[in-house]
This record gives sequence, structure tokens and C-alpha cells, in this order.
Amino acid sequence: MTIATDFFDMNAAPLRIGTVRLKVRDLETVSAFYQTVLGLHPLESHDHRITLGTSGTPLLELVGDPNLAPLDPREAGLFHTAFLMPTRADLARWVAYVAAARVPLQGASDHIVSEALYLADPEGNGIEVYADRPVSAWHGESGEIRMSTDPLDAQDLMQSAEGTAWSDFPEGGSVGHVHLQVGDTAAADRFYRDVLGLDIAARYPGASFYGSGGYHHQLAGNVWNSRRAGKRPEDMAGLDAVEIVVRDAETIPAIAARADGAGIESIKDTGGLTLHDPWGTAITLKT
Repeated sequence: MTIATDFFDMNAAPLRIGTVRLKVRDLETVSAFYQTVLGLHPLESHDHRITLGTSGTPLLELVGDPNLAPLDPREAGLFHTAFLMPTRADLARWVAYVAAARVPLQGASDHIVSEALYLADPEGNGIEVYADRPVSAWHGESGEIRMSTDPLDAQDLMQSAEGTAWSDFPEGGSVGHVHLQVGDTAAADRFYRDVLGLDIAARYPGASFYGSGGYHHQLAGNVWNSRRAGKRPEDMAGLDAVEIVVRDAETIPAIAARADGAGIESIKDTGGLTLHDPWGTAITLKT
């Protein structure tokens, strides 16, 4: 089996993450956090909503409502939004920046496929900031994607910054994946694999990782905090929607047909096709 040695081209994947939408109680505070800590820029703001991203690419939409109930970490919803840096040097520069700014981090891991650091926004929404390794490093001898959670060699990572400083979230960065909390992995498989058509790229105990086009995962679902959780209350802060960009327009009617066959309602409009996973998260597919 021949495996490419370059870095994965996310734009070539049949399905990739577009924009993530969060419902927040304090829009000003949460927006300021993503701008200050991640270097995202405000692209559009109206009616208690703000869209953040790079100069021309929206990545995160925040919808403010002070009457929302606080996020319950035991409910299904968001485990983390994972922001993908274009290069290891970009990640190293960001790490140096947050270390100097004393931004609290919750963890750091070497996943074989990537190097990642973890934190949370002021309302408890999880965040991963990571850089991929070359595709050739992902696979075992039989071609399977290997993932692990090992200690991160932060000193080696920092050397790749080469003395340059962090400024803003880099052009070419993206939301590489969204990791969800679900109530049941089998139910998640039926939705994300069987209806959306994602592959199960890897499994951990209590978690499935869903990939498209050979990527280690654009989505994942785990029950580590949320086993047997039901549909998330609509009046609770946290994850609201995930946009998935579809490379081939013919994929959307195929997904709609599978959803219909599974008894899942879908809505098609000018924004694309929207359906909800078993825990209430809106998934919007667009070309």
C-alpha cells in the first residue's frame, strides 16, 4: 500500500467542517476570548450574533442570549471545537503566545496523527488547537489509522517556531474537526456513518472517530461525560449547529434519501440541507 507523504488537503475531502455555531450567555465576553486567545477576527455582527474567522473565512458563529441555562457538561453536545493550524510552526507560535499570556490550558497530547493542546472558553465550551503530522505518520503496517493519547513533547514543538512570534489565527487555518459528546456511540454511528456517509476512521473505548477522504476525523462522538444522555435542552448554552461543506453537490440528495429512509426529518432551503442528530445538534450540509 502506498501512502502519500504530504499533508492532508482538507479541501479535497468529500465532507469537511465549515462553521460551528455556539449559543452563549455572555456574547461580549465569549467573543472577546476567541479574538484575544485564538486571534479570530469579527466578520459580521447583527441581532445578538457575531461571526468570527480569518479575513475571508468564517469559522465560528456565536449567538448571544443571557436567558440561556448554563452549559451542563454531562449533556450531549460539544466536547471541543478543534482549530487546525496550517503548520507545526504556527502551533508553536500560538503555544508561546498563550504561555506568555498565562492562558490556562487543560491538557496537551501527542495523538500520532497530530499534536494538540486543550482549553475552554469562558462558558466551558471545549477547544482544541492542533497541527497535523504528515499523512505518512498516521498509518500502521496494515494501513489503519493509528491514534493515541501520549504526552506532548512541548520543548521539541516550541523549537519549530524558529524565533518568530504569533500574531493572528493564520490564513489557511480551519476548524479541522468537531468532537461531540453523545449519549450512545451506536446511535452516533447510525447517524454519522450510515446517514451522513462518513467512515469510521478509528475507535477508542467509548468513542468513534468519523473521517472523510482518508482524514483521521472531521467529526467524533464520545460518551465519556454523557453516557445515556438524551436530547439536549433547547434553552441551554452550548453547541447549536455544525456546518459541513460538501465537495460534490450530488452528495446532498443522497444524504437526504438516507435520512428519509431512517425516519430523520431534513429541511432543504437555499442554505443547504439541515437535519438534526439524535441529541438535537443541527447539521447543515452545503456545497
